Amino acid sequence: MKVSVFGAGYVGLVTAGCLADIGNEVICLDIDNRKLKMLQAGIIPFFEPGLPELVARNFVSGRLRFSGDVEAAVHHGEIIFIATGTPAGLDGSADLESLFTVARDIAHYMQRFTVVVQKSTAPVGTTARLRAVIEETFRARPKAHDVGTEPSAAFAPFDIVANPEFLKQGDAIGDFMRPDRIVIGSEPGEKGKAARDTMFRLYAPLKLRRDQFLNMNPAAAELTKYGANAMLATRISFVNELANLAESLGVDIDDVRRGIGSDARIGMHYLQPGIGYGGSCLPKDVRALIHASSAQGLHMHLLKAVQKVNEQQPDVLVEKIVRQFGEDLRGLTFCVWGLAFKAGTDDMRETPSRVVIKSLLVRGAEVVVHDPSAMDQARLTLLAGLSLEPDADIRLRYADTPIHAAIGADALVVLTDWDAYRILDLAELKSALRKPLVFDGRNLFDPSISSAGFVYHAIGR
Repeated sequence: MKVSVFGAGYVGLVTAGCLADIGNEVICLDIDNRKLKMLQAGIIPFFEPGLPELVARNFVSGRLRFSGDVEAAVHHGEIIFIATGTPAGLDGSADLESLFTVARDIAHYMQRFTVVVQKSTAPVGTTARLRAVIEETFRARPKAHDVGTEPSAAFAPFDIVANPEFLKQGDAIGDFMRPDRIVIGSEPGEKGKAARDTMFRLYAPLKLRRDQFLNMNPAAAELTKYGANAMLATRISFVNELANLAESLGVDIDDVRRGIGSDARIGMHYLQPGIGYGGSCLPKDVRALIHASSAQGLHMHLLKAVQKVNEQQPDVLVEKIVRQFGEDLRGLTFCVWGLAFKAGTDDMRETPSRVVIKSLLVRGAEVVVHDPSAMDQARLTLLAGLSLEPDADIRLRYADTPIHAAIGADALVVLTDWDAYRILDLAELKSALRKPLVFDGRNLFDPSISSAGFVYHAIGR
């Protein structure tokens, strides 16, 4: 099938690459010329395991192309995905202007029946608003010679569906190729049948069972996406609150989470205590759901609590450090392992590591950081908001290896649970540190590390 994907960001690029990999002819469009040149040169602008290889083989085969030509992309696609960004405002609302711009472009250039797929995470009602924008723009065209009819209020050669993504950063390709469900939000009955059939054909190579295709109306599909992320955020904040209680009671949270997670109704996913969630999805989507609820005159009391717990959770680790060394950290050096909000990505958006590192720098510490993938992003983000801190740029340093970061440090602070850190030689680490102190914000290590001579502080242990 011929597919166009508007937006070469995380969701758009993964979608374009995977659809090409299962045999479709895909154009991935972006208006950022710098990004297009990078992609055409084989450079992926963010870290996602396996994506450079997937994009490269489909680019070489000709199944995947990158373009800035809007008209050509619309003419190419019998299916057009909208996968542009929806950044959050200060009040939690989503900025949808890029989606409406794409909708107008589609309406201006479409020549045949087209299935438009709303892939971006956007508030309930967005798909309906995009339908209205496309219809209005199409009717305003001087004439519809390319589809053989005059524009009218009753006709526009398209249908639109909501098809939210459920991709985990660090395993996006696996999630796309082996999804547990595909949600299609379409008009009910015969009105949406052509679009549903088209989407079923598109995803048929994934060999899903019929019951894995969840058909519903567009508003339900949009709310499903927000609801899924809100549930994941809730689980994380819940286990973090439980971990804080467990530690105060002298209980190991790992025993508790195994006991809870063994219940088939609950499971182990997203029950790992730490310093909180971050990234581009969970914080933004929780805020958006709270905002949407408020707009309806309702109050998401639970999600507000989830948000508050998450905002406070990085301070739990900072307080452990302060109890050890005092409020004044001048003259002390801290080695930080892990900067990205989770392993498997270089995403620094709303990562708890930024909160912890800022807290150390504000108290006068020197901080030496390492991350296997996020160092370039860290250099762009870590000093934001620290312009008034004396010599913060000098007191923050970057190391090439985890052990180099640890040399001469008064303590190790673990902020992302990369497997690469888990397998390092503990004797070498102990020799590198000035003091054998570990503050583990992700429970990366087992408490038995104490038997190797370390003083070990973790979350809920």
